Amino acid sequence: MMNRKRFLSFTSFLLALRGCSAFVPSGSRRRHSTLHFGIEKQKSTSQLGASVLSSLQRSSLFSLDDVTDEGIRVNNRHSASDWLHNALTIRDSTVLKEIRHPVISIAAWGTIVSILHKLVSLSGNELMRKLAQDMCIGSAPHSFLVSSLGLLLVFRTNSAYQRFNEGRKIWENILTTSRNFSRMIDLYNNEIGEDRRKRLKNLTAAFPYLLRHHIRENCLCESKSDIPQDYRLRIHGVPVGKVETRHEGDKIQERNRRRNLMAQPCWVDKRNLPWSLFDNQSLQKVARAQNRPLWVCDRIGRELMSVSYNDNWTSRERLTLLGQVGKLTNAIGECERIHQTAVPLNYARHSLRSLSLWLFTLPFALIKDLGLLTGPVMAVISWVLFGVYQIGYSIEDPFQGSLRLSILCDAIRGDVLGEARARDTAYSLEAITPDEELEDELYEMHAMEQHLGSVLLPSNPIESNIILNTPQLVNENSSSWR
Repeated sequence: MMNRKRFLSFTSFLLALRGCSAFVPSGSRRRHSTLHFGIEKQKSTSQLGASVLSSLQRSSLFSLDDVTDEGIRVNNRHSASDWLHNALTIRDSTVLKEIRHPVISIAAWGTIVSILHKLVSLSGNELMRKLAQDMCIGSAPHSFLVSSLGLLLVFRTNSAYQRFNEGRKIWENILTTSRNFSRMIDLYNNEIGEDRRKRLKNLTAAFPYLLRHHIRENCLCESKSDIPQDYRLRIHGVPVGKVETRHEGDKIQERNRRRNLMAQPCWVDKRNLPWSLFDNQSLQKVARAQNRPLWVCDRIGRELMSVSYNDNWTSRERLTLLGQVGKLTNAIGECERIHQTAVPLNYARHSLRSLSLWLFTLPFALIKDLGLLTGPVMAVISWVLFGVYQIGYSIEDPFQGSLRLSILCDAIRGDVLGEARARDTAYSLEAITPDEELEDELYEMHAMEQHLGSVLLPSNPIESNIILNTPQLVNENSSSWR
């Protein structure tokens, strides 16, 4: 009972912190704040614990929504009512930053053309006036070509979005397959064995991280100087790259391959994910593998083959689990296909050249009606068209940032390892005892303490001391809360 009260006191302390400096953006932190430990004694302890946990989960600290450094929530889905917010934040647009150079070039070209036309048209020389008239062309050519140009951009963007959608489905299948495989491992725990079960779960949780590193170069690499020497691990091999189809089998491709082999080595910290999920012997082997996610699938298959037959474990169960491993292996090839195969180079270049030619000649069709406003109008037009092209380029390989693979990897690891205590209750048909309920509360308290430490400790020394001393503070004041 004492542990329960300490747990409730600790969670109340965390709830009070929501109004303190640890939960307030740095620009608006208060220098002095009071911690309130009030608990309504009329409520039962279980109801209070549930309400406190629910409140903590609703707070920004435990939310899955994106929060900026200023504490502002980021909405990743925009409706028509968000038009003003989108317009005011256009300076932060990633697409605009990526296409700023061609947009500035087109706008400058339009401005130069409009100024020259203005100077020539104001000249008293008849020849110069004739030249000003000749600089203006009709709008018919651009009107005829805009349909073809639109089709090129639409096909470019649609093909890229299909690849993005396919990549999303692949990782969704990885998530589903990992969950199903983990369930089968738990159901046949007695036949598989506890030690082998843990190894299989660790391998399954490490698989998405290794696949992400396989298709996204150096995403897990760290600086060698930042890693203590005892925890350094060198990753051998070269991540899979795009297949160059223009010079297949030629010497230029051989030179590119040799250049990749001479790339800088990749160093990782053994204490970080996914390397901490392996034992030392397996860690050295997986570090030397060329295709690490495939190595994990092979090791899982070897572990399953080593399980002895019995009444509940037959070839049917073994083949079922091997079928799940086969799905993970298929996912590797599907991700490699999207990552290695780019949109045909001729199509991409022709689209970009056609767009550039259309934009560079458009000022001559606009200067007669717009005059000196041609430059700003060209900036807007080039921003729209180059932006559409750049979006297609960005989502062409969804594994380079369009899909948030790190969140998907953490979700898979959480389903396989993180929620083991909660999921294990599904395999028991008996009612939860008070001791098990108290044990779950203590486990949640420990999990929240670790989460708070990982999120808040680096921010400020004063806040770090508050979080680190929280368990001691609860113990010292537990007598007054009985």
